[in-house]
Amino acid sequence: MNSIILLSALGLGNLFLGFRRSNRLLLPVMMLILGLVLTVNFLDWNQGPQSFFSGMLIVDNFSVAFTGIVLLTALVLVPFSQRYVLDEEANLAEYYSLLLFSLVGAIMLASYNHLLMLFLGIEILSVAMYVLAGSDKRNLRSNEAALKYFLMGAFFTGVLLFGMALVYGATGTFELSSISFAVQNPVNESLRPMLYIGMLLMLLGIGFKVGAAPFHFWTPDVYEGTPTFFTAFMSTVVKTAGFAAFLKLLVQVFPAATAQGVWLPTLTAMCVLTLLVGNVGAVAQTSVKRMLAYSSISHAGYLLVALVAFNGALEGASANGILFYSLAYSLATVSAFGVLKLVADARHREDYAGFNGLAKTNPLLAFSLTVSMLSLAGIPLTGGFFGKFFVFMAAVENGYIGLVIFALLMSMVSIYYYLRPIISMYMRDADDADSAIPVPVTTFQSGALLVLALLTVLLGVLPGLIAGVL
Repeated sequence: MNSIILLSALGLGNLFLGFRRSNRLLLPVMMLILGLVLTVNFLDWNQGPQSFFSGMLIVDNFSVAFTGIVLLTALVLVPFSQRYVLDEEANLAEYYSLLLFSLVGAIMLASYNHLLMLFLGIEILSVAMYVLAGSDKRNLRSNEAALKYFLMGAFFTGVLLFGMALVYGATGTFELSSISFAVQNPVNESLRPMLYIGMLLMLLGIGFKVGAAPFHFWTPDVYEGTPTFFTAFMSTVVKTAGFAAFLKLLVQVFPAATAQGVWLPTLTAMCVLTLLVGNVGAVAQTSVKRMLAYSSISHAGYLLVALVAFNGALEGASANGILFYSLAYSLATVSAFGVLKLVADARHREDYAGFNGLAKTNPLLAFSLTVSMLSLAGIPLTGGFFGKFFVFMAAVENGYIGLVIFALLMSMVSIYYYLRPIISMYMRDADDADSAIPVPVTTFQSGALLVLALLTVLLGVLPGLIAGVL
């Protein structure tokens, strides 16, 4: 709750002060703010469930852990906004305020105990992202991305809200534990079909928010058109918060008693289709940015494996697997998009050929991207390996061996498209026009890339630092 108050106050303050000529100071100030909020967040660790707004928000270890991932991701991502710092036409104060507001929505998704707070969290997060997706006024693709994201997002928000209305009509409450009790002990059996339809509509609505197939169709175009800095934010913070909300919904609202015949077949089908579409789609891409968009879809599929295998509690193998995977995925994805942004800004291209010879001209960028690609592929000694390991083990323990085998096959497919940038960087020569990309060692960007690579390897060597905290 302290994190929400701090972010809201600082976002409003920054917005109303409207710094324009002090842009160079905003980047370190923003990093300081996020570091402060991250520290304050962990003061609530092991303090027991704390209730706010008449029980509509609950702060516990689950919410603190996912809030920590969201804030850490934002902290290591902010340095890559340096181009906006140097752009006199960029409304940096507004961008940062919108990011802070979107973080408030993300935290609400990890802390909600009432469907109204779930809806508010999604809308606060989404509205900020609609604006940021179209923030590059000079790029028609950015305008197109914002329009597509807004129209499709508004439609699926309606689907989610309609599902909430049906669930309320069947149970008479928006409070999570009360809905769970009503599901297991229905007062009127004739309302059960209404309840089940509402549950499925809510699953579809949140499935769109996390980019799960067959509701993924917005992802490649929106990711490609959105400015790369905000694409990275969308791919990590939004997805982590969405899966935290997804897990909480399944555990606390739709208990295991109704799983087998109602939402589990739908969730399993979404998982298989998401893995297939994400990995096969990524293979066919020639743009690294679109490849990362399909990669984001595929990783939603791996997280869905853990949701299918959940054990009915916000703790245990499934919840810990989602937590670890979200952290490892976020670190690797921020690094990948960070390098992509630096390369695209300097060489004005986002295809694989734009990375040719990068190992010779910019060893730091090549090393950082290599670590992130290996982690996303799930190669040992990276955080991504243990992320997939924990998710797959949770599924195996619950008997979903066939689903794990399919996910493993899709992981093998992913190695192909994750190795393509590495081959370009180390085995191909740069074009004469592609000179070294200036990234001084003393900049925040260089420091962020080194920290991201270090954390990714650290999670692969010492997974016990995070594994099992829930």
